[in-house]
Amino acid sequence: MQIAVFSRKHILRCAVALLIAAATLTAKAQQKQYHRPNIILIVADDLGWKDLAFMGSRFYETPNLDKLAKQSLIFTNGYAAAANCAPSRACMLTGLNTPRHGIYTVGTSERGNAKTRKIIPTPNKNVLDRRFTTLPAVLKQAGYLTAIIGKWHLSNDPLLYGFDINKGGTHQGHPPSYFSPYKIPALEDGKPGEYLTDRLTNEAISFLEENRNKAFFLYLPYYAVHSPLQAPDGLVKKYGQKQKAPGQANAVYAAMIENMDMNAGRLLNKLQELKLDSNTLVIFTSDNGGIRATSHQTPLRAGKGSYYEGGIRVPLAFHWPGRIKPAVTSEPVTNMDFFPTLLDLLAINKDTLQLDGQSMLPVLNGGTMATRPLYWHYPVYLQAYDKKEDQAQDPLFRTRPGSSMRLGNWKLHQYFEDNAFELYNLERDPGEQQNLAASEPQMLAKLKAMLQQWQRDVNAPVPQQPNPQYP
Repeated sequence: MQIAVFSRKHILRCAVALLIAAATLTAKAQQKQYHRPNIILIVADDLGWKDLAFMGSRFYETPNLDKLAKQSLIFTNGYAAAANCAPSRACMLTGLNTPRHGIYTVGTSERGNAKTRKIIPTPNKNVLDRRFTTLPAVLKQAGYLTAIIGKWHLSNDPLLYGFDINKGGTHQGHPPSYFSPYKIPALEDGKPGEYLTDRLTNEAISFLEENRNKAFFLYLPYYAVHSPLQAPDGLVKKYGQKQKAPGQANAVYAAMIENMDMNAGRLLNKLQELKLDSNTLVIFTSDNGGIRATSHQTPLRAGKGSYYEGGIRVPLAFHWPGRIKPAVTSEPVTNMDFFPTLLDLLAINKDTLQLDGQSMLPVLNGGTMATRPLYWHYPVYLQAYDKKEDQAQDPLFRTRPGSSMRLGNWKLHQYFEDNAFELYNLERDPGEQQNLAASEPQMLAKLKAMLQQWQRDVNAPVPQQPNPQYP
């Protein structure tokens, strides 16, 4: 047997060749991996549909988000899948409607005075079951670094649901204070007086700097502008001296909005500085409508906690320079659509997933989606926030047990206590003032049949048991 003898020079030459080959393969692998965009999902808390200047506010100043809007696809009919925090977030991150996961509200479903509740509502779940597949878990499996910086509200620990990094996410629905010490277990307190929205943005900027060479999903759900209403003194003073607008005059709330806008601008500027903006999809939205006693959403009716338009319609912008053409669309979409949209955008197979949302990719590419019904289900009670301001069905509750749906320009409400229906044409009546249930019997019958079939299809609970405490 002949044994080959290699010189040291030959071995060195081979080693160098192998290193070059390995580097080339690594570069190609990285190129293949990084052609997918980074994703930043910014979710404001309780920010109303009309609480930004580009959405029509004449009081709040949001120059950074206005600039983003000019470079984005704006949805004027963007919806949250629920009218308050936890259920909306559960729907968004699972792509599933409320009957699937059972989170219908925050806390108990028996809200309000027991003697004014006609039926026993469906029990509410306060923790997202870990059997549900979440968006961050799918993105993590696809090679993305996943981070949440801000409000979680679906369990004690978001790291169990697909996130690699958590800064500030707990079961808390709002901060005890917007000024440090925050008393948020998952976020170390800063210097006394540090403002929470500033701090979360600092954390987000650090994340970008540290992971600029990785594919990442950054979920940035600000606690702002949820109560308690607290803001830096300088901004509060500014709005205290500014001329008020009808229904929008709260100086502290306005200051919170402008501070959030400033921080969104800081984050977007950092993307440009790091040369990440051209390969980053930024989505901006709110988890539900704003509290009407704090800020009116006229012409929309009501606000947070209600399934009239003011409680579920929200600002929504998709921004990806060079890939998504700036435009304004009236296409009705919901935050449940984010999950399938991102999977389609990234060419990730979603065939094995159960998703109630539909891909918005045709709209992002400049087209339209087929007309489809949107459904909301809330077999729970939510007490009034302000009887004079809420604009709810009655002064006692923002929500009584029921379902709602939208098909085209038509909106249907069903109330389970007495099986009453309300029908509105949103094109002619965006404020949902003229109930057409009696004058449009054919449309009422069509939508009722669709809604009841959907309730059966998703096994939606329809409570009917009388409440013995009701007189």
